[in-house]
Amino acid sequence: MLLAGQVAIVTGGGRGIGRAMALKFASEGAAVVVAARSAKEIGAVAGEIKKAGGKAAFVAADLAREADGDKIVRAARDAFGAVHILVNNGATYGPVQPTEKFSARDWDEVMAVNLRAPMLLAKLVLPEMYERKSGVILNISTVGAKLAFGLSAAYTASKAGLIGLTRVLAAEGAQNGVRVNALCPGPVTETKMSQDLTKEFSAYSKCGADETLHQMLSGILQHRPQTAEEIASAALFLVSDQSRAITGQTLNVDGGMAFY
Repeated sequence: MLLAGQVAIVTGGGRGIGRAMALKFASEGAAVVVAARSAKEIGAVAGEIKKAGGKAAFVAADLAREADGDKIVRAARDAFGAVHILVNNGATYGPVQPTEKFSARDWDEVMAVNLRAPMLLAKLVLPEMYERKSGVILNISTVGAKLAFGLSAAYTASKAGLIGLTRVLAAEGAQNGVRVNALCPGPVTETKMSQDLTKEFSAYSKCGADETLHQMLSGILQHRPQTAEEIASAALFLVSDQSRAITGQTLNVDGGMAFY
């Protein structure tokens, strides 16, 4: 098993990509701590893992609150004794609005969840990883951080910032045995976030959801959305020893949308 003996925290793990990663990691031997705001959703994911014979714990937490980062890491250590892998997946999109209508309050909330929380969680786990001389952090960004899309100022800025944070953490951690990479998914239309955003973009542009989706997919070389399972498989590669020579990188899993 690729992750035997490892303990992994996955934020935003109650559904979609986070759930897929949690299940994938557990199937490869990791003890997984699933965190998100909905106790019902993360409890269900932890239950799936345990039913399949794996190890899991869950902790309800709001990434917008600094104290909840401590809560997540403490829960992982209480349950399994250590943290070997941190996946910063939890995120919020914020209102679908042009920049001139975006409120400072909404901006700050998106930044707190998407960028501040990953930094704070990294800050909490890095001393342990440095002492052990091993550890992996994976930040889930988005292909939108590399392309020009409107109505997404806070989300795009936060996710682009997450790529920058990834490079800094990689530079700081390399000599201490810690690898840090980012993953940029393309559209994963099976997720609730993607479905909700398709509706909101359609309402804003006054066109049908099918037309909005078609326009989005037409910009992908494969002309199809990505799946949560495909993102999880790429994430598994990046957190496992199969990628032990890779750090400070951003991997696009987007079917051919961005080329850097």
